Amino acid sequence: MEQRQMETEFGSPDRKAAYRVERLLQFGLKRGLLEPLDIYAARNGLLDLLRISEPYEGELSELVADSAVELLEPLLDYAADAGLLEENNTTVRDLLDARLMGQLMPRASELVHRFWTTAKSAGIEAATDAFYKLCIDSNYIRMDRIGKNMYWLAPTEYGDIEITVNLSKPEKDPKEIAMLRNAPQSHYPKCLLCIENVGYAGRLNHPARQNLRVIPVELAGETWYFQYSPYVYYNEHSIIFDGEHRPMKTSKETFERLLDFVERFPHYFVGSNADLPIVGGSILNHDHFQGGRHKFPMEKAGVAESFSHPDYPGVKIGIVKWPMSVIRIAAHNRDQLLKLATAILDAWKSYSDPSHDIFAFTEQAGVKVPHNTITPIARNNASGEYELDLVLRNNRTSEEHPDGIFHPHKELHHIKKENIGLIEVMGLAVLPGRLKDELELASRLLTGEEKLDGKITGDPSHPLHKHAEWLEELVGRYGTAMPEEEARQALQTETGRKFADVLRDAGVYKRSEQGMERFRAFLRHLGVRA
Repeated sequence: MEQRQMETEFGSPDRKAAYRVERLLQFGLKRGLLEPLDIYAARNGLLDLLRISEPYEGELSELVADSAVELLEPLLDYAADAGLLEENNTTVRDLLDARLMGQLMPRASELVHRFWTTAKSAGIEAATDAFYKLCIDSNYIRMDRIGKNMYWLAPTEYGDIEITVNLSKPEKDPKEIAMLRNAPQSHYPKCLLCIENVGYAGRLNHPARQNLRVIPVELAGETWYFQYSPYVYYNEHSIIFDGEHRPMKTSKETFERLLDFVERFPHYFVGSNADLPIVGGSILNHDHFQGGRHKFPMEKAGVAESFSHPDYPGVKIGIVKWPMSVIRIAAHNRDQLLKLATAILDAWKSYSDPSHDIFAFTEQAGVKVPHNTITPIARNNASGEYELDLVLRNNRTSEEHPDGIFHPHKELHHIKKENIGLIEVMGLAVLPGRLKDELELASRLLTGEEKLDGKITGDPSHPLHKHAEWLEELVGRYGTAMPEEEARQALQTETGRKFADVLRDAGVYKRSEQGMERFRAFLRHLGVRA
């Protein structure tokens, strides 16, 4: 109330904007982004960016804002009205947004010193807690947008699978898309993960990163960097990236780095996307991992069958009860675990099983092309052991499955067509934003508000046309007289079952009797015993 009263008394837009600058500085001071002595430089930087000639000198409300967003949005509106934005769209506003927050950020070296000082005095969990909070307070992690995502748990035979419908990345209008298409290309930074992104001003086709900060971490004797993802899909969603711009490569060194990381951050898991197209992540040209403080469904899944190996007597070996093909190994002895993981990787890279369409190599234009690789995940388990989940992957395609033999098959593309990367492998489905409206429309069929007729089945432009076969099955199972809430829950459950099928397609060995026997055959090839 007090703030609203004060903001009606300013008169000029410049004076109102100057007041909001002070409120932003107040927020930064309260949240620990700034020290008192930093206020002067930060104020001058903000006034310069907004072309405001004088600061506000009246009283401030004692009420500190809950987030930077509620202070930034009016300043971005002011910038648009004052002609400071090329266009008043999300892309251009985001460029100025990060630039404004960059004025409140501590220097990178200062933050690194603060992080490791906290880790030494209060523990690594306290250090990551403070760093994560800073990344939220600085609006680097866009919690206002992330909160728009849909999320639910769906029961399956493998346990509850997590489902999120991605609504956090704002849609672009046609004019904005045209701006991006016509934007000049640049090769700096080389990619979104390079260390040169820290403090980068951004451009129309590359996000601004003035409010990005990273923590150097030594992994396997090399400098890597730890940061949080701006669009977190789970708690403390982290990215750990190579200090050099080098392609993804799964090797013994990968396992060493993953184990080094969980030694330094024992409360986090860490994993790597696979290093081949189709089964790999979206950025294959820069080696990186993802981590965080979250227990995924795959981790909760039990071991269905246990094994041992005479050469690694202290290492537990098991096949995880999961739709994908997962070998779980655990041991207190890190060296033994590392040796076995490397042996599994090396054996799988050259292993073929024609009975299940698994070929380690094919020849294309006289070149031997590899197809087998592994998606690895590391953690410390409840017994205090190092634990690795090694997910067997193969990226071959065929005439029947041009998107990938071990990729979501065509009949599942209405739910998920994109690559199955690390996060999905572990049981968190990241589904396209279109599903929000499509599932809402579909629920009306189960309540009887709408009919499954030729408008849907015969019109390819209808948003539910791609789901027609699935919806016929659901109407047959549930009928058309469900209460609204029950219909919504039924669709969420059925979407989860579909995603379990997506993971099944991505598994190289299916959980059939024949598939499991061939999985055991690979383990026997390694020298593993039941």
